[in-house]
Amino acid sequence: MAVYDIAGLRVNMKNKTGRTAKQAAAYLSENQKEENIGIVIDVSEERILNAMREHPELNHGDWEYMLTSLDFYTELLRYSGILLHSSCVVVDGKAYAFSADSGVGKSTHTNLWLKHFGDRAHIISDDKPAIRLIDGKVYACGTPWSGKYDYSTPEIVELAGICFLERSEENTIKKADTGRAVFNIFSQTVRKLNRDKMENLFDVLEEIFAKVPLYEMGCNISDDAVLTAYNEMSKNIK
Repeated sequence: MAVYDIAGLRVNMKNKTGRTAKQAAAYLSENQKEENIGIVIDVSEERILNAMREHPELNHGDWEYMLTSLDFYTELLRYSGILLHSSCVVVDGKAYAFSADSGVGKSTHTNLWLKHFGDRAHIISDDKPAIRLIDGKVYACGTPWSGKYDYSTPEIVELAGICFLERSEENTIKKADTGRAVFNIFSQTVRKLNRDKMENLFDVLEEIFAKVPLYEMGCNISDDAVLTAYNEMSKNIK
């Protein structure tokens, strides 16, 4: 096993190979003592092979990566944290998460933020940031499960807002309807949970909703879209 520092937690992860080991390398803890471990991830070979038999279109490394991700984010609920399928960009020390179905353009949108803000901006996670409540504030956290291009940074950055993107010819942004926000986040997080974990999920979402502004945006993937989003989402930052 090896110990990693992920989302403010010490994570002990076993049987890492290929893609999982490569993407987790930046999160390897300097302290490898098995103490103060918050989450243990031990995906068995049998579990990987069973998954491959059901879905042979994915290889061994893909399934190890996916199952370690599933286990981490399921256990993260115990620490007031969730997975949010999103691309999360940091500007001037604040994080902005953009969530949408695959193909809408969330990564393209955040890459435009990098071009617009230059050295002021970087990606904390391009696929699955951990969103976690720590000491009364909500943070976006980089994780090794950061998509096929592995854009992530092992950081914990205060979250300024979550924005749900839809494609549109014009750029518009508004505060999200709470009911629809619940549906949007639920569709972009871990859903195969038992009853206790599902209750954990809704408790965490309630806390996040109370502390972080939520937005809906129609976006045409342009520099103007960057300004539309940033001007609205940053205006209440203290």
